[in-house]
Amino acid sequence: MNKTMSLEISLEALIAGDRAEFARLVDAYSAPIYRLGLRMLGTPQDAEDVLQNTFLNVLTHLSTFEGRSSLSTWLYRIAANEALMLIRKRKPEVNLEPVDAEENAEDLLPTQFADWSALPEDELLSGEGKKILDQAIQTLPESMRIVFLLRDVEGLSIKETADALNLTETNVKTRLLRARMFLREQLSTYYGERATREE
Repeated sequence: MNKTMSLEISLEALIAGDRAEFARLVDAYSAPIYRLGLRMLGTPQDAEDVLQNTFLNVLTHLSTFEGRSSLSTWLYRIAANEALMLIRKRKPEVNLEPVDAEENAEDLLPTQFADWSALPEDELLSGEGKKILDQAIQTLPESMRIVFLLRDVEGLSIKETADALNLTETNVKTRLLRARMFLREQLSTYYGERATREE
């Protein structure tokens, strides 16, 4: 999705100051960037701030964009930085430094697993299912949450996610594994408790 959008937007026209092309860029990326801000920060006002600041930064720095990554990756990098700056203002202790990839993977194994095979797929994707997933995403540590959102929600590749966050691909994979296991445990707990209530 992101690569297709990038191809449709003319970087040359953007750098030349073409307002119509910039409007197309805003139109193409407003929804995913707003969604990223909302899921990272939890409030519509903060998501709006991320959205506005992202495009202000794009306008300011377009002339310095060298094209070493795709336009979409660059946009997500700016949006992620904006979201993380807001988080750091509130919680200065947040650590986004690379993690040790050699850390014992057994430490990451969930302690609970519910059997979801009995649940129809539309149940997992229902309004309640999505709400529970969103709540679980909000409980992820920020360093895992941003990786999970870019890779699994927005559909960036491992490489694009690494480029957007200035991390190694190994770090992205490690954080993604932790995030997925954490979420699986959260959702297993929810569906396990619900299945018990319904018995």
